Amino acid sequence: MDFKNPKAIYLQIADWVCDQILSGKYQEGDKLPAIRECATEMEVNINTVARAFEWLQMRDIVTSKRGMGNYAAIGALKNIAAMKKEEFFNEQLPDLFNSMNALGITLDEIERRFDEYMHPDGDVKILINEKPVASSSMQDDLQKDNL
Repeated sequence: MDFKNPKAIYLQIADWVCDQILSGKYQEGDKLPAIRECATEMEVNINTVARAFEWLQMRDIVTSKRGMGNYAAIGALKNIAAMKKEEFFNEQLPDLFNSMNALGITLDEIERRFDEYMHPDGDVKILINEKPVASSSMQDDLQKDNL
């Protein structure tokens, strides 16, 4: 835990649990570490960890089975992705838009860079009416075949 981070410790713990599920360390339905074990390992109060798990339960990411512990909920991946997406749109995207505006970066430039990032081998999808038709290398192959 980063005690200098302005984000509440229980939310940092919740993020850690979500990251463990997203990374595949824990699959949906798997038993999660005990609250006491997490508190000891993270060097935080047990009540803080319990609060994180309660927060995750309210978002259908963790389920609790009385006397058995906490488990990654069925549907946790979908719920985490939706939560992270909303965080991105509300917290990170406004900063990105402000930077783009200040630097005069257009959406076309972002789209081109995104395509380059997603397809470093140059295999960028060709769009016709916003629908992918063929990758650029496939289009080249098609043109060669037609010659």
